[in-house]
Amino acid sequence: MAMISYKYDVSVVVPLYNESESLSELAAWIDRVCRENGLTYEVIMVDDGSSDGSWGVIEQLKAAYPTLHAIHFMRNYGKSAALYCGFEAAQGEVVFTMDADLQDSPDEIPAMRKMVLEEGFDLVSGWKRKRFDPISKRLPSRFFNWTARRVSGIRLHDFNCGLKCYRNGVVKSIEVYGEMHRYIPILAKYAGFTRIGEMEVHHHPRKYGSSKFGVERMVKGYLDLITVTFMSHFGRSPMYFFGSLGTLMFIIGGATTIWIIANKIYKQCYGLQPRAVTDQPLFYLAILAIILGVQLFLAGFIGELINRNSGDRNKYLIDKKI
Repeated sequence: MAMISYKYDVSVVVPLYNESESLSELAAWIDRVCRENGLTYEVIMVDDGSSDGSWGVIEQLKAAYPTLHAIHFMRNYGKSAALYCGFEAAQGEVVFTMDADLQDSPDEIPAMRKMVLEEGFDLVSGWKRKRFDPISKRLPSRFFNWTARRVSGIRLHDFNCGLKCYRNGVVKSIEVYGEMHRYIPILAKYAGFTRIGEMEVHHHPRKYGSSKFGVERMVKGYLDLITVTFMSHFGRSPMYFFGSLGTLMFIIGGATTIWIIANKIYKQCYGLQPRAVTDQPLFYLAILAIILGVQLFLAGFIGELINRNSGDRNKYLIDKKI
């Protein structure tokens, strides 16, 4: 099999939103680490519709760092959209993601890259064992990670760590949309990339600005976990889920209705006083089950039609590129 030729040893995808103060320091940090380790690299900064002058800083950085590439969205689409476009543009053999707030350390790049290339991992996720976040963020995060481990079977301590490392083929094979950036390891697993590792990384206190995520991230996180679990199992064939459930409901409702009618006929044949079918609550429950069964089956059928005829869902308005 022919070897794939990559333009760079490392691609670093940096999604950002209003992080103008930290970009110069981050670019210099990545450059220093890669040069010290003899790595060719590119940095792909994806400006998710910033309003604080981040794009102007990126334009200035381009003069100092020729392999810095950038994408600017016309509005704020979210971190998943930024990662998707960054992954699409990445030309490195190994692809890293890290946040732009300087809480993720580029010093981890050589060790994580070694785990991918020499130890055979498809994906290596950072684990911020010691975090400099308030307890109001740490405790919900622990519960969230416990739930994600139970549901996915992936033994990671920190699913939401922004610092991750991938083989290039992984990022080209997964589809990140909505708020699915939290579940990239799960998406990778269901795409067939099962060698998922973890490395303890340093977590630095936030130096500039403030967190862009509020309390609503917990609600979104659990809704997204349900979504990604469903999509991973039934996204390509929704009929398997809706059709199976609908058929089961239809059979239960139909069988119950037949039993009620047969019971009435039996009593009439033997001169017993039958109870009116319409006086039995079970009859209405049976009819409800039949109706729900038909609706679920149709939902699966419509889902299959939509899935077969849908275009690319990941379409974002890119304003400028470098």
